[in-house]
Amino acid sequence: MVADEPGIYVEIQINGSVDEIWRRTQVPDLHERWDLRFTTIRYLPRPSEAEPQKFLYSTRVGFGLRIEGQGESTGTREGATGVRTSALLFSSSDRKSLIDEGSGYWQYHPTDAGVRFLTWYDYRTRFGPIGRAVDRFLFRPLIGWATAWSFDRLRLWIDHEIPPEISMRMTVIHAIARLGIAFTWMWQGLVPKLLFASLDEKTMIAAAGLPLTVLPIIGTLEMVFAAATLVLWRWRALFIVNAFLMVGALVGVGLRSSAYLVSAFNPVTLNAGMILLSIVGYLAGAEIPSASRCLRHTPKRN
Repeated sequence: MVADEPGIYVEIQINGSVDEIWRRTQVPDLHERWDLRFTTIRYLPRPSEAEPQKFLYSTRVGFGLRIEGQGESTGTREGATGVRTSALLFSSSDRKSLIDEGSGYWQYHPTDAGVRFLTWYDYRTRFGPIGRAVDRFLFRPLIGWATAWSFDRLRLWIDHEIPPEISMRMTVIHAIARLGIAFTWMWQGLVPKLLFASLDEKTMIAAAGLPLTVLPIIGTLEMVFAAATLVLWRWRALFIVNAFLMVGALVGVGLRSSAYLVSAFNPVTLNAGMILLSIVGYLAGAEIPSASRCLRHTPKRN
């Protein structure tokens, strides 16, 4: 294994034992719980322990579609330093599958802080040049991210006893809260300020003693904040910033344009909803998986 080796490489530090990580990655019922790449994994009967362990896998890709494949563990070994390696081959005869066949391995390196758990794998695609282009620009980055995200999901399960189903649920809740906040900022900046210059917006600007020329500037800043909400996806403190901005905006309206507080579709309901979304997102984002916690390139080590 060298630093410029092609393929997909993912590594993470887990504060568990080799035996426990081995069990949760080698037992099919446990493996499929945390690995985003697989929906089901089923071992096939084998005549003896000396034979490779063959298995079937499937992955739901949405819209009722399922991709199926097969593989086999070609061998496991444990070195003198306690490093365990599990190698495998995999392939798919499903014509919907971009992957034709491939191979890879998992390694478990004991350390003073736990285990360095890593994988490397590569595969050959079908569909000719089109398949290779789709793989390079879309599928390979996506499956690499899914591998890293899944590894961190496993880490949370072992290190913090957060079941994979709960971490997935918190991830979805966090995403809904963040997308809701981004959409609201985008809409408020684009529609009533940049596209249609709402009379109510102009009235509140004038009541605050500001020139009307700042309206498109405020709209642009709100659009920038909407983009930042998405770009800074892992920055949890953004929810706190958003909540304080909403409180400040509500206080400002109350001091300068208090009549709007009792009107239909008023700032109270809008800002309170945004504050609640911020609280939900902040709480849900406390311990959710992140691919950024993984090493994604083969390191150079002595």
